[in-house]
Amino acid sequence: MSLPKPAVVAVDGGNSKTDLALVAEDGTLLATARGPGMPQHLSEENVRIIADLLSSAAGMAGVAGAGEGGLAGIAAQLVACVANVDLPEDERQLERMLAEQGWTQSTVVANDTYAVLRAGLDDVPAEGADRPWGVAVTCGAGINCVGVAPDGRTAGYLALGTITGDWGGGYGLGFAAQWHAIRTEDGRGPDTELARAVPAHFGLSTPTEVAVALHKGQVTYDRIVELAPLVFEVSDNGDPVARKIIMKLAKEIATMAIAVIKRLDLTSAAVPVVLGGGVLAANNQVLIGAISERASAVAKLAQFRVVEAIPVAGAALMGLDRIGAPVSATRQLRAAFAKLPAAV
Repeated sequence: MSLPKPAVVAVDGGNSKTDLALVAEDGTLLATARGPGMPQHLSEENVRIIADLLSSAAGMAGVAGAGEGGLAGIAAQLVACVANVDLPEDERQLERMLAEQGWTQSTVVANDTYAVLRAGLDDVPAEGADRPWGVAVTCGAGINCVGVAPDGRTAGYLALGTITGDWGGGYGLGFAAQWHAIRTEDGRGPDTELARAVPAHFGLSTPTEVAVALHKGQVTYDRIVELAPLVFEVSDNGDPVARKIIMKLAKEIATMAIAVIKRLDLTSAAVPVVLGGGVLAANNQVLIGAISERASAVAKLAQFRVVEAIPVAGAALMGLDRIGAPVSATRQLRAAFAKLPAAV
């Protein structure tokens, strides 16, 4: 029996990887593909990565002609939620670049945090709203937050890093781990197990060796994100310095969410607060509990949800929303993603 035809092409383009999904109108998940992350700055490379993934997924889904590059008109809707496409004009430019490929009838590009938001929201809008709404914080390699009010108003951040007031994500945790580790070694800070764990992770002996290896390019800076799970592990083992880093992250996440909630006038509403991305999806109870406690002090009715589904599920749900698919389709799609291995 042949598979149904694709109706939605969904893309989640992160810093470290890009996921693409082909979805039928009834919510059948036809195929998924994974490739490299999005480049730091918008270029034709964004389109090339997505094109390669689409060709691969189309082949897996048995789309006629996919092997010869016959991808024109493959589906009705493309939704691409992409990191590093930070400004509205960047989003519109990438939208035009993708639309020019002729893959779908309609193309939408949005910040990747919107995929996390949609993945964590109910498929039936709350009473008085004509769309799913809420606030989402994504904490993966980097950190960002967006919100959508019941009336459609939105709020968020540029999220360009330190220059826009941001701290957190896997890179923030990793650099903090090395910062505290070397201050233990040279006497500027208290003792922490991070002083042993950080160099050990890279097969080195001391934090100074790590610093020199980073400086010389022997350890690339993109590997700093690998230290994020280590910070949680050391914290869970009772290390006060690692715990301090986790509490700083909780404060930053809660602060971002609270500010968006205030800007959207939702402090008195039962606002869903969706927590996603690799760092948050790990569902560390100390971190999640601290976020909830801080944010609830301002938004007492806020409802916190940790999303474990890969964010491309949210982009796919956005696509089904845009083609007017029934709730039965969104539920079928959620069930399909729930069955995928965590690594997919």
